[in-house]
Amino acid sequence: MNHDHKIKSGWSFTGNNGDFRLEQPDRSSFLYFPLVNEGGMMSSVSPKLHGQVTSGHNTFLTPPLSVEDLHNSRASRNFWVYIEGQGAWSATGDSARQNAAVYGEGADESLLEAGLLWHKVTRNNKELGLGAQITSFVPCGNDKVELMKVVLTNSGTKELTLTPTAAIPLYARSADDLRDHRHVTSLLNRIYTSAYGVEVQPALSFDERGHRVNHTAYGVFGAAEGGAQPVGFFPVQEEFIGEGGSLDWPEAVVRNLAPEIGEGGGIHKEGYEALGGLRFAEITLAPGQSHSYVVVLAIENDRIGVPALMAKYGSTAAFDTLLEENKTFWEEKVNTVEFHTGDHAADEWMKWVTLQPVLRRLYGNSFLPYHDYGRGGRGWRDLWQDCLALLIMEPADVRSLLLNNYAGVRIDGSNATIIGQQPGEFIADRNNIPRVWMDHGAWPFLTTMLYLDQSGDLDFLLQEQTYFRDSFMSRCKERDTSWEPGAGSSLRTAAGEVYTGTILEHILLQNLVPFFNVGEHNNILLEGADWNDGLDMAAQRGESVTFTAFYASNLLDLSRLLITLKERTGGDTLELAEEMKLLLDSLGESIDYESIPAKHGLLDRYYAAAPNKVSGIRVQLKLEQVAADLARKAEWIFDHLRRNEWVESGHGDGWFNGYYNNDGERVEGEFTEGTRMTLTGQVFPLLGHAAAPEQISSIVSAVERNLFDGKIGYRLNSNFGGIQQNLGRAFGFAFGHKENGAMFSHMTVMYGNALYKRGFVKEGRKVLDSLYSLSANFEVSRMYPGIPEYINEQGRGMYTYLTGSASWMLLTMVTEVFGVKGKLGDLLLQPKLVKEQFDAEGRASIKTIFAGRGLKVVYTASGSAEYGEYQIHAVKLNGAEVTLQRVSEGVLISRSLLSALPEGQVHLLEVELA
Repeated sequence: MNHDHKIKSGWSFTGNNGDFRLEQPDRSSFLYFPLVNEGGMMSSVSPKLHGQVTSGHNTFLTPPLSVEDLHNSRASRNFWVYIEGQGAWSATGDSARQNAAVYGEGADESLLEAGLLWHKVTRNNKELGLGAQITSFVPCGNDKVELMKVVLTNSGTKELTLTPTAAIPLYARSADDLRDHRHVTSLLNRIYTSAYGVEVQPALSFDERGHRVNHTAYGVFGAAEGGAQPVGFFPVQEEFIGEGGSLDWPEAVVRNLAPEIGEGGGIHKEGYEALGGLRFAEITLAPGQSHSYVVVLAIENDRIGVPALMAKYGSTAAFDTLLEENKTFWEEKVNTVEFHTGDHAADEWMKWVTLQPVLRRLYGNSFLPYHDYGRGGRGWRDLWQDCLALLIMEPADVRSLLLNNYAGVRIDGSNATIIGQQPGEFIADRNNIPRVWMDHGAWPFLTTMLYLDQSGDLDFLLQEQTYFRDSFMSRCKERDTSWEPGAGSSLRTAAGEVYTGTILEHILLQNLVPFFNVGEHNNILLEGADWNDGLDMAAQRGESVTFTAFYASNLLDLSRLLITLKERTGGDTLELAEEMKLLLDSLGESIDYESIPAKHGLLDRYYAAAPNKVSGIRVQLKLEQVAADLARKAEWIFDHLRRNEWVESGHGDGWFNGYYNNDGERVEGEFTEGTRMTLTGQVFPLLGHAAAPEQISSIVSAVERNLFDGKIGYRLNSNFGGIQQNLGRAFGFAFGHKENGAMFSHMTVMYGNALYKRGFVKEGRKVLDSLYSLSANFEVSRMYPGIPEYINEQGRGMYTYLTGSASWMLLTMVTEVFGVKGKLGDLLLQPKLVKEQFDAEGRASIKTIFAGRGLKVVYTASGSAEYGEYQIHAVKLNGAEVTLQRVSEGVLISRSLLSALPEGQVHLLEVELA
């Protein structure tokens, strides 16, 4: 990949709010930028204003697209200028002539400037003496609106006479219609013009299962400087482009044809592909003179009230005011958490990382060009991992979200896989695809434990919640033929009452059932897949050693939590559904955990006792006895893994085998064909308790040798060779791409987090720094600031913005690097900063929220700034000395001290390190 036009420098930050600039952005492919609001408007925009505008899978204003369409499609938000004596020029750079000139001397000069959800491209053509600046954003609030302001400037020495035309294709229907029935659905279009633009309201929503009357309307409207209305319209795409023409060289512009002018009620067309084609009045610009236009893209639930819409959005004054409001809105949201280290660029980069979990909440996993899959919404895993960041950024909302999420748990320990739009809404499977991801039960406790540490709210564990029910039972191995959708999706008792159990009961169930659900090597079955969705072809005999370690750590932490619950509440019993006592076998007839048939037999008895319903009877169990049972299970797994799943290396180190394939074969080790190793298989033993302290150095050494690549970072796996049909589709991908050996950010960040947790700070710092360095090296990564889902074998950042790794990066920076974490409600300070992270004055600081109070924690290294050579010497809160309560991990500050502080301000916590 050696292109002469390769950009030699990348983006650079221009202030303190994440603003950045990039010269000639259109010389890099695959770039796009998100524009979104809380009201459901979801847009993306490229340097040439390609991208899509939608409010959901079935309501696309512009044509749906994938990342390849950004440079191959001719459909875009275009703004044309016909220059008298010179011909057609696109203010967005997207004309056939400009695209043809991109590698030559006559190419436009362009500059991208962008910030927290605003996007501006300035373009200039010296030969024509004409420049354009186009600013785009989606206003904060609930209106489904995207705004563009176009400023045309005479940058030459001669007077210019210009005829401007906005031209935005109005697709106006579901993404399902992009290929199937593309033409047929255009016949449903009802196209109207009004004083300011073009509106489309298709007559029907096309669906062969039953066509419905459509109410959604889509429109493109505009006004020139001073509020001047367009002088005419091109509402039909084929008439605009002309016979033999195209969207990047349309006859109506190239020949400067006259538009249609509506009379009375305006133009009404039916049955064609629509275009937001707005012709503005001819203008003459003297050298240095500018003229501006505002273009409004809108989606409404019914016909659009155009006068009200334009009164609110259709002027340059409104645009400028709303843009500032939008900047303030996103800056306040992102600046809830701020970092100050010795590297200003890295601190600014973290603002974009902090934004990413919010983007994932708003977009789900769809509606951006790389995320061209799904129909919106998020998966089960996403619900819990996105809450990790929310606990830091928007903690007040998290309790109710967690409570709602637990309603998705089934009585067999699995969970719903279709998540509705509303919090706590879970939908019975519509596709009859029985599938269980074996890792799903492990994540909720991790997130809940973070909540408990941040809040001290142990009462949350005793809150009651329903269970989910559909036709699947026994972890999708059986079907409940007696269940019908009309019965609802809540678990019921034998008497027909909706059953509720405590959150603690839900957590125990999710972690106990998998313990018995083992394969022939006594590790938990892989089932449909685990965290790595690509390991989806080993449902019968595959085992996930990786998540066996995670579940074991959960069991041990739950055991300890139950003892804490007893100490804190004074109670000594726990109430559970009577059927669950079977899973706590130590309380009755203990089974031999080495015996796989014994485990299967117990699980079968449990499924028979709770077959998609429960008796409704609860039993009181001793907290200490339940805690002992959980600890027994955890310790058995740890011993089992250390004895049976440790891979000895010929290099003198070793690592954990992570998987067994569908032929019952161990996946990892040093084979004659080469070394096979997964990063995931090391992360979870390290993150919890499975890896013994003496094994950690060996794992780190093996990871560095087998998985670290200086060009792309820490690979998800080594090269297994071959497609591995006995393990999963991931190995059908080319090596170095996506789940087959790319640098998969999520697992890399979790690896860094695990190393920090285990005290391997220097090694953890290297891991996090590699991710930052790779992502921020624009010349190679070709992405805007933030973390990609993965980095491919060329070093390009892929699937930008929507990734759970951003939540983990934010969590790691706050709780591990800066060491601002909770311990059952109290504040624990345990900094793990290294020398390079302190500024020239020996300071590093973080602004965050804890106990509902804004805190700015400033660490000052009065002696050595090297980790391991300093400890907390003194702490001042708003200038007053704090009596230190030292614990093994660091210094504890009581929640009561913080809760007594005034709300609505940022309090200063000065921490001296010596």
